[in-house]
Amino acid sequence: MTGRNGRTVRDLRRANRTAVLQRLYFDGPLSRFELGPATGLSSGSVSNVVADLMGDGLVEEAGSVDSDGGRPRTLLRVAPVSGHMIGVDVGETRVRVELFDLTLTELARAERPLEQQRYEVDVIVDHIRAGIAEVLAAAGLAPERLLGVGIGVPGIVERTPDRGAVVHGQTIGWDAVELESLLRGGSPLPDSVPYFIDNGARTLGQAEMWFGAGRGARNALVVLFGSGVGACLVTPEAEHGRAVEWGHLTVRVRGRRCRCGALGCLEAYAGAESLLARWREEGGPVPGGADEETALTAMLAAAYPPDGTTADPVALGVLEETAEYLGAGLSDLINLFQPERILVGGWAGLQLGSRFLPAVRRHALSYALRHPAGNVTIELGSLGPDAVTVGAAILPLADFFARGGRRPDPDPQSPPPAWRRALRERTPH
Repeated sequence: MTGRNGRTVRDLRRANRTAVLQRLYFDGPLSRFELGPATGLSSGSVSNVVADLMGDGLVEEAGSVDSDGGRPRTLLRVAPVSGHMIGVDVGETRVRVELFDLTLTELARAERPLEQQRYEVDVIVDHIRAGIAEVLAAAGLAPERLLGVGIGVPGIVERTPDRGAVVHGQTIGWDAVELESLLRGGSPLPDSVPYFIDNGARTLGQAEMWFGAGRGARNALVVLFGSGVGACLVTPEAEHGRAVEWGHLTVRVRGRRCRCGALGCLEAYAGAESLLARWREEGGPVPGGADEETALTAMLAAAYPPDGTTADPVALGVLEETAEYLGAGLSDLINLFQPERILVGGWAGLQLGSRFLPAVRRHALSYALRHPAGNVTIELGSLGPDAVTVGAAILPLADFFARGGRRPDPDPQSPPPAWRRALRERTPH
């Protein structure tokens, strides 16, 4: 049956289940009485939805509280073991895979190091597959129980009907990589478990907006500062975030060569890779054979000696110049999008931390227009180095909520997606 607005009874039930699940997830435990005003549903609708969700094992009782003169009210919460997600971070130094329950409590993790930031597609695919199998085995979880696998990757992600998710990662040498099809080719997962592949800056932004320092903000930018730099824009029109290739804004005409191949990109001055390269070019003692995280730690110790000795002027000068470039880059975001909050995350952003952020903030506000600069705060993200994997795991979780807490149930009579049909045709039997 379809109503005047085109919504069916099934749509309405799904929307009601979504509303109750989300309120319990973010604000629970709550009583049935509290769920009414929190969701805008009548008491009868709340009772019906709660009974339905409890019957599906998604909601459980969590104690009780006294009421004003009446019987104690039973509290309800989302059942943690009623669903599981995997989050994957294809990072600059490693591939990290984490298994979470429905409340995003980590149950198992696996890490595979990358040698000198080498992004060979086959190696990355093998690391992801092996990591998924490892965390499932560690937790003793059957693959069929997963709601999905979320993956954060560098680059632009295109969703196509015939090839699935395709990654355009110019800075890592990926040209239209059919990552979803490749993962399905030898996946330890059944076809019923979906993959959700997106830009790593967007998954970072998703995590900070749901659980971190972005909660409550309507207009925010979450910046990923790692080997390169990227950003995720969150607005009322793009509430789940939109990846912004901020690192490839031109900040200096005919400037340094960026790893994307262009000249003068922000990333050529502000990413950790370029920061360490400039320190090396100025004669800085970059540790030989060290990965970027170790080398950046050494640079910070030289610029800000923990024992109070004299700072290395070369390291300090490069960091101060980098802070100005980052601040100028943030001022562009402030002028373009007028956010109320900017959050800086990523392994390099967190490593540079509170000693570096005041200079970045000072430069950003000095370069930006006065009015938007007066309405923005610039802080560090609060979720730490696992934020990208948490955000990646949120992708299947958000999809699960959008379907009212129902798992994908493809009709066995319907044809598979075109990209999956093509994969089967290419795979020898």
